Amino acid sequence: MRALCRRPSLAAAATVLLTCLPAGRQDLSSGVQVTAADLASLLLVAIAAALVLASRPTRPLPGRAVPPVRALAVVSAVVPARALVLAPVAGAAGIAMLASPDVLASLPGYVRYLQVFVLVPLAVLVAVRDRTDTLIVGGALVGAAALQGLVGCVQALTGTGASYAGERVRAVGTFGALDVMGMASVVSYGAIILLAAGLAWRGGRRAAALGGAALLCVPLALSLSRGAWLALLGASLVVLFVHSRALAARVILLGAVAATVLALGPGAGSDLLGRRLASITSAVSQPDQSVSDRYSLWLTATRIWLDHPLTGAGPRRFAELRDAYAPIELSSGSDTDDPVNGFQRLPLLSPHNMYLLTLSEQGLLGLAAMCACFGSMAWWAVRAAVPAAAGLLAWQGIDFLYGDIGGPSTVVTSVVLGLVLSLVARPPATAGGAPVALGVAR
Repeated sequence: MRALCRRPSLAAAATVLLTCLPAGRQDLSSGVQVTAADLASLLLVAIAAALVLASRPTRPLPGRAVPPVRALAVVSAVVPARALVLAPVAGAAGIAMLASPDVLASLPGYVRYLQVFVLVPLAVLVAVRDRTDTLIVGGALVGAAALQGLVGCVQALTGTGASYAGERVRAVGTFGALDVMGMASVVSYGAIILLAAGLAWRGGRRAAALGGAALLCVPLALSLSRGAWLALLGASLVVLFVHSRALAARVILLGAVAATVLALGPGAGSDLLGRRLASITSAVSQPDQSVSDRYSLWLTATRIWLDHPLTGAGPRRFAELRDAYAPIELSSGSDTDDPVNGFQRLPLLSPHNMYLLTLSEQGLLGLAAMCACFGSMAWWAVRAAVPAAAGLLAWQGIDFLYGDIGGPSTVVTSVVLGLVLSLVARPPATAGGAPVALGVAR
């Protein structure tokens, strides 16, 4: 505990690493799933709150108040003013909960939303105070990515992963088939951090970082997550653009040439990867069942929002209202299978689009607050030339177009948002030296 109080970023790192614990067989019928990482995130929030309370200045003499300017300066050293960007997110979610027809049903969803988008990011912001803290949290993300990627590669090679096309060849790491996007998310975070670090470093460290980023692309490919592939491509271009526009232009040109050669060549790797890659271009003209269901869920979320335009239907009420608004072609569920959980048919309880989920459950107020928060952080990252922050935020923004929060990996997402906020909220000169290892330009 003394170590955590002296270096609270260790609690943030532990939160990330604890998500790598195998979940074992899961029973989704039991309701809310509380993991070790969730408990670690609560400890992180408690430590951050203690640090903020300890930073309050005491009165210099009995009967005399502390000058407001001094009090603000002391507290702002722990919680930068840019943390206020999280306030509209908390406020909009609270209004949606209070306006919900069933407040008790919406309360757990509000607490979860507050944990992911406000409390844990704010705690990480308080915990990351200097370059060492930045390296601790960033290193934990890279370590978790490496571990998940290694497990995922073993799963794909030995046929012990999640089922795809009748074979257990899909890499899912320790998250299992019930959180099929978990490994792809964590691996992507690690690859973006290593890419940004490789661009900032020189010599052998650069080669090691860029090589590590390239190696993480292997388990990402084996995850068979088309959305994660596109998100990492977009995030990598953002990292390159923020680092150097000329380098980004050269990479785009070389990528276009390589894509042309592959398109005209004999094939694109294994038959499984080739078919999965080819399905991206047919997602509109000839969507497969998963894409078709996603379109139906998006339409469902839009219909719910039209009936609750300003404050939405209430947090966590999409699942309750889905059948009343869903088109008839929506499937009853999605099939999953892995060696731990076996075959299960899971109901489709979210629209698989964070923006539409927020719109349907929190209305225009909630979506505007989220976009304002993400937009502000993106603007700060680009203005301050912080490639890692810009890349992580770009990946998350693209990921939310085809996914939403849920599963053990969501805690990692909240830590990543906090790391991004810490990188853009404090100028490099006041962060114990620029955290060059994560790609902050000098």
